[in-house]
Amino acid sequence: MFRLGYNTNGLAHHRVDDALRLCAELGYEAVSITPDAGLLDPFRLSADEVGLVRQVAEDLGLELTVETGSRFLLDPARKHRPNLLEEDRAERGQRVAFLERCVDLAADLGASIVSFWAGCAPDGRTVGDAVDSDAASADTEPLWERLVVGTRAVLARGRDQGVQIAFEPEPGMFIERPAGYRELLARLGSGAVGPGLCLDVGHLLCTGDLPVGRVIREFADELALVHLDDIKDGVHEHRMFGEGDLDLAETLGALIAVGFDGVAAVELSRDAHRGPEAARQALGHLRLACGLPGDPAPGPAQAP
Repeated sequence: MFRLGYNTNGLAHHRVDDALRLCAELGYEAVSITPDAGLLDPFRLSADEVGLVRQVAEDLGLELTVETGSRFLLDPARKHRPNLLEEDRAERGQRVAFLERCVDLAADLGASIVSFWAGCAPDGRTVGDAVDSDAASADTEPLWERLVVGTRAVLARGRDQGVQIAFEPEPGMFIERPAGYRELLARLGSGAVGPGLCLDVGHLLCTGDLPVGRVIREFADELALVHLDDIKDGVHEHRMFGEGDLDLAETLGALIAVGFDGVAAVELSRDAHRGPEAARQALGHLRLACGLPGDPAPGPAQAP
């Protein structure tokens, strides 16, 4: 069965080793680490800190993954920029270098997988915007080329380091739906070992790829990593389970039915101000949805 984890972007005010201990005490079996300013910053790494985090994780029996969704680490004024789709080659290179550093960090931590996304196109278009005409589709070719080049570089680093790579469709980004992930695989070539799929189940409620269980079954063979969160009214704001429209029992049931045996990590970055309570409450919801005993801990409503 898959292992339930928690993302450190929801424990952003904790030291990494403290976050690991907290998650283990609550009953999580994995932790997804999002390197960020002050939290295993790949550009200011301490070998001692990396060694400590690895040792603590091993002692606690926690599986680690590395996520690359830090908001302002590369540019303090632009969220998630630069990315793999920038017009400027040097800026694209910054993102590739960051992702390669994250792969190296994952190897040093003994983490099983690194996930990444495409980023937003300079003009804000998504793959779905370009399906209505041949001209519109042709306009996306430079974007696809940039993404393929960057993805190949990350895959190569993953092969060198023995770390699996996963790609995450993200609402509002160039590739925001699972179908776009399939297109990326096709463009990488039939002979290439492409990235696995990092599937955020809440994102499916934003893009209308429903029901969630159907998507899980359709992409079962590619599924490498899962993010868990709730979404209300299709708005891309990660919420506590029960605050939105996700059928959590159906989602977890589908993961069990397809035999998914990776990490399914809760991602509640907007709840970092109440991280311990949110992590406890989320695990209660997950246990109940799996038919296990456990009561969701009460907590304040999510802050805007």
